[in-house]
Amino acid sequence: MHEYSIVASLIDRVGREMAAHRASRVNRLHVQIGELSGVEIELLKTAFETFRERSVCGEAELCIDPVPAVWACPRCGREMPRGSVLRCSDCGVPARLTRGDEIILARIEMETADV
Repeated sequence: MHEYSIVASLIDRVGREMAAHRASRVNRLHVQIGELSGVEIELLKTAFETFRERSVCGEAELCIDPVPAVWACPRCGREMPRGSVLRCSDCGVPARLTRGDEIILARIEMETADV
């Protein structure tokens, strides 16, 4: 279950961002998870709920935005329809995965001191 190590890295990164911005509280995290990233979203949510209580994310909500897999021709950029042969019908070039394998901490919503 690498979801637990992902959550540990996520909480560590949030802690560094909180320190850098002198934040007092984290309200919400937005994470993009690619369909082919190998991450089980439900396990990630469970891991976050388990570990957030004693961390900087103790009161934070986890928002997960799933990212569908997208394949495209590296030569002409033509996207391949889902379920089709992964070879460009125009160029004959094998398709390349352009989206869908990412794990991205896209946004942290936190409270900071007035400047």
